[in-house]
Amino acid sequence: MANHKSSIKRIRQEEKRRLHNRYYAKTMRNAVRKLRATNDKATAVELYPSVQKILDKLAKVNIIHANKAANLKSKLAKHIQKLG
Repeated sequence: MANHKSSIKRIRQEEKRRLHNRYYAKTMRNAVRKLRATNDKATAVELYPSVQKILDKLAKVNIIHANKAANLKSKLAKHIQKLG
């Protein structure tokens, strides 16, 4: 256990941030899964901007890496193009 007052506070803050980041990362993964599971092109095209927005926001605050966000957006765009 930490001995300093500041390190105890730091532990509390880190736990709070970890839970916050975990929630948003999980929400992002669920949104990506939902889009990938879609077989209807119209629905996929409708969902894509919201998923793209989530990915960009998480990359901006370093919850996910910027390249990961770019790769996911690219793969999702390809998936939408393949749908008939």
